[in-house]
Amino acid sequence: MRLILIAIASLLLSACASHSQIDPNGYRAEGQASYYGARHHGNKTASGERFDQHALTAAHRSLPFGSLVKVTNLRNDKSVVVRINDRGPYARKRIIDLSKKAAEQLGMLSDGIAPVRVQQLTQ
Repeated sequence: MRLILIAIASLLLSACASHSQIDPNGYRAEGQASYYGARHHGNKTASGERFDQHALTAAHRSLPFGSLVKVTNLRNDKSVVVRINDRGPYARKRIIDLSKKAAEQLGMLSDGIAPVRVQQLTQ
């Protein structure tokens, strides 16, 4: 049942993302992304919800919780839309920490980090 709910939530986020556009006045940055997964799975995030490594979520230092951002891997041009639900990253040169699922979709699981572009979407 839980997997079905996760799948439905992912589809809804994908559907929302396909109708969202880059906010021309919104946040935009390039830098390094990393991901976090099993070790943090189930822990509370800064927003109060539980971290789910299978959801399309991310941690950012300042964007409001609930913000949708498009993250593009600059090595392979793969993109994913994630929802900000946590604070971080705490490594100085990184601009976003992604869930394992988001990192998988960006093709960065084996390296653990990747150069990315982060763009806030209109809501």
